[in-house]
Amino acid sequence: MVTAREVPASGELRVAAGAIVTPSARDLAAERGVKIVEGAAAERTVALGADHGGFQMKEILKPILVELGFEDCDCGVEEETPADYPDIALKVAELVAGGTAARGVIVDALGIGSAMAANKVPGIRAAMCYDKNTARSSREHNDSNVLTLGGRLLTPTLGEEVLRIWLATPYGGGRHAARLRKITEIEKRYAK
Repeated sequence: MVTAREVPASGELRVAAGAIVTPSARDLAAERGVKIVEGAAAERTVALGADHGGFQMKEILKPILVELGFEDCDCGVEEETPADYPDIALKVAELVAGGTAARGVIVDALGIGSAMAANKVPGIRAAMCYDKNTARSSREHNDSNVLTLGGRLLTPTLGEEVLRIWLATPYGGGRHAARLRKITEIEKRYAK
């Protein structure tokens, strides 16, 4: 279900085929001039968000996504003003969990808080990555669908490298599948 919370400030809102878009979401989209694209393929869409501590890194990463053939769904912030990372993490995580975006990237000052917040959304496997190895492993072993980065922890070059590796690394399956199932079972046990 797509709610008003998921409507971006401008641009397009891509929703999975058959998704329910609430009337309030449709009204808000019309008010903001946001085009709702239903049945769009989300596999090349990345939900991207940052708080004030990650704003600069987010802006550096946006053209990288375009260069790699991805479409970014910018969840804010639009300028370097104080913002609460849980709000941004929730927006990104809901778009990924709802199928509007295949993956998400959240940048806050260190990447830790956003990972914690995003992982509260069922279906999200957010990984805070700080180098090439953590980026590769989080995808290959854990099939992470949300990447969190520390905008004040990583250099722009390292942030770009981590993003590129994370997007390019496929899930390995095999011996990792049983562990991933166990993670999903824990989530189901405690989700209400």
